[in-house]
Amino acid sequence: MTYTLSILQNSEDRFYIGQTSDLEKRIERHNAGDNPYTKHKGPWVLVYTEIFGNRGDAMIREKQLKKWRRELLLNLIQQFDN
Repeated sequence: MTYTLSILQNSEDRFYIGQTSDLEKRIERHNAGDNPYTKHKGPWVLVYTEIFGNRGDAMIREKQLKKWRRELLLNLIQQFDN
């Protein structure tokens, strides 16, 4: 099973960083307001992904990115777009 680390962004330029084994369903849940952090802050748009072979590695990367300053995240997302 693969796990996807994702960065979602809303219209207020807020980020949500998380990992899941079902990215499409996860985004749907965020936009439906099922998550307390993302509730009433959507719609959320996928702006970045990384794929991992196991959940442990995805969780390590999630924790790493959550510590990054906004400028580093924006730079990572910009590289992903190119």
